[in-house]
Amino acid sequence: MNAELRSVPRAPGRLPLLGHVWPLARDTLGFVKSLRDTGDLVRVDVGTMSVYFVNSPGLVNELLVTKGRSFEKGRFFDRLKILVGDGLVTAGSETHRRHRKLMQPMFHRSRIAGYAEAMNAQARALAESWRPGETVAVEREMAALVANTLAGTMFSTDIGKPAVDAIRQYLPVIVNTLLLRTASPKFLDRVPIPANRRFDAAAGELLRVIDDVVAAARTADDTDRPDLLSTLLAARDADTGESLTDVEVRDELSTILFAGAENTATTLTWAFHEIAHHPEVEERLLEEITRVSGGAPVTMDDIPKYEYLTRVINEVVRLHGVTLLMRRSVEPVELGGVMLPAGTEIAFSLYALHRDPRSFPDPERFDPDRWLPERSADRPRGAFVPFGSGTRKCIGDSFAWMQMVVSLATLLSHRRLRPTAHFAREVAAAVPHPDRLPMLVEAR
Repeated sequence: MNAELRSVPRAPGRLPLLGHVWPLARDTLGFVKSLRDTGDLVRVDVGTMSVYFVNSPGLVNELLVTKGRSFEKGRFFDRLKILVGDGLVTAGSETHRRHRKLMQPMFHRSRIAGYAEAMNAQARALAESWRPGETVAVEREMAALVANTLAGTMFSTDIGKPAVDAIRQYLPVIVNTLLLRTASPKFLDRVPIPANRRFDAAAGELLRVIDDVVAAARTADDTDRPDLLSTLLAARDADTGESLTDVEVRDELSTILFAGAENTATTLTWAFHEIAHHPEVEERLLEEITRVSGGAPVTMDDIPKYEYLTRVINEVVRLHGVTLLMRRSVEPVELGGVMLPAGTEIAFSLYALHRDPRSFPDPERFDPDRWLPERSADRPRGAFVPFGSGTRKCIGDSFAWMQMVVSLATLLSHRRLRPTAHFAREVAAAVPHPDRLPMLVEAR
């Protein structure tokens, strides 16, 4: 370790050999939040591997935007490669540029507007399936809603049904064990501990199913359908005329399923939790839903009119952000006044960043109005990056956002969900989720 790296303050609580594995495992969310008290750049030891946590908006903006070309995806994404291969979230710069160019049309505003019909239909069907007086497990209902909606847009025929079933069965296993794999010492990477076995088995089964779906779609030789799978199969590089291989199509589908399903479903689940515990928020939402859509399906043109719902979703995303993301320097680069050699592992936590009192006063309070223009104008760049930033910003952010707006507006206009005696406990995972969220259904 060079002299400059030794100057970076180390987080308290380090143990011999284990480093910070114990405090990180015991209270993951509390630990990542506490790092800002040590400094804007803090060393955390995972066994014998040192990871440098970035804890300020300015440094996050440098990492992702102004100096983004000096970094590649780090250990977190290395662990994810078993599932998504060289999909957009893990691919190197050249592959990322080529694939993003090929995939961009399927996330164009005009295409996303066309997906609204499937989103509305799925949300309305779910609302009508809830009977007043019954208790529903919201976390499971939202996972099913998002999976079914993805199926309706990714696969225009029943060819994709096995993939949807596999998402429901295996994706929770992957999400719940990914963080543990990332934060484990390197010597455990190939040790067949239970978490590794569960992750590998779930990823293997999900990939097998998606391979079968891609092969079936290729055999069908019908790429005129307006779904994501057909678009990937038909895509051609404008310069070379090359298409994506079946493996590349599989990797991109897996990436969309992983990134799109879990984050969106978890955000919707937390939204119902927060709304139910803030009746004044629900009242304002209902007024806006009535005024904007009036019971009609939500359209793309409606999205900008949902100003308060947008603030509510922003606040839910802020409070329940991704636990950990990583980068790795590909060349010597200065960050936070420290020269990092190539190969340095850098981490940042959206969960901690979005709860930083320097950017968000009274950060633990659910307050949608903190997103009013007059209250958020002076917030520093890098303080709120739910979809990432720079050239690696999530390609499906508009798709995910529209699904959240459509789903909440439709479900809230048809049913009221009330809390039960169980108060949801936050569980640390790749995306922090409620332990469970049973809610009582009432008619509007």
